[in-house]
Amino acid sequence: MSSVKIECITSESCRLGELAVGDEQEGALVFVDITGRKVCRWSARGGQAQTVSVDAPVSSVALRKSGDYVITLGTRFAALKWKEQLVTTITHVDKDKPNNRFNDGKVDPAGRYFAGTMAEEIRPAVLERHQGSLYTLFSDHSVVKHFDQVDISNGLDWSLDHKTFFYIDSLTYSVDAFDYDLQTGKIGNRRSIYRLEKEESIPDGMCIDTEGKLWVACYDGGRVIRLDPETGKRLQTVKLPVDKTTSCCFGGKDYSEMYVTSASDGMDKEWLSRQPQAGGVFKITGLGVKGVPPYPFAG
Repeated sequence: MSSVKIECITSESCRLGELAVGDEQEGALVFVDITGRKVCRWSARGGQAQTVSVDAPVSSVALRKSGDYVITLGTRFAALKWKEQLVTTITHVDKDKPNNRFNDGKVDPAGRYFAGTMAEEIRPAVLERHQGSLYTLFSDHSVVKHFDQVDISNGLDWSLDHKTFFYIDSLTYSVDAFDYDLQTGKIGNRRSIYRLEKEESIPDGMCIDTEGKLWVACYDGGRVIRLDPETGKRLQTVKLPVDKTTSCCFGGKDYSEMYVTSASDGMDKEWLSRQPQAGGVFKITGLGVKGVPPYPFAG
């Protein structure tokens, strides 16, 4: 096992950092600050994050086949042109729920954008229950709702053989699997593959490595854990210097580096003085595994 090294790569802290995606074309890492209402792009070359401010909580970002990005913004799927700092709405969901917003989202192997909603939080992880749903945006900009009654729609990814969809609804404290049909994007046969232990706290963002193992960021657990979805066993725990770890993705040269976002919302002065890097983005090297490059949205 090579030695694991963790470093904070951002100087500015996010209120609620989330969902990072490696943009190989730009040699950059793109992530969002949900409550800070910003899309950020960090480049290893420059070492500084550029930001685009938006008009609502922005919860996920994905690459787009035609260039630039797609984002989830409030309860909208939207397109983001980076240079022009231009946001255009693609479509709206949960119109009957003004207190809702999108949370985590990711593009599937066929280029569809899966993303789920939740009620706005009163404070971190405290909210009106069962208000969210899981949606898919297709390349023709039509939307399908898979199911509702979701608390906090969170981490998602697909197995290497594209036959299983993995999903987290945070307040179930479980990582779930569904049968997944690559042709249609349909999911079914939901089951739990891992239940979090007390000290792991709340499951948040998730990604998969090239060995087919899942990595889950544990909010309030200050760690990422590696799981075997076949056996339901935890294989590894990597602890970070902050409690509120929110999401993880692979990036960098050949996707051998892991990036972990974190939050500072809900922390008082004393807590922040103990964890000055809260809200930072962390780079983890030496894990000895690589990630799967992100799929771009086909629409």
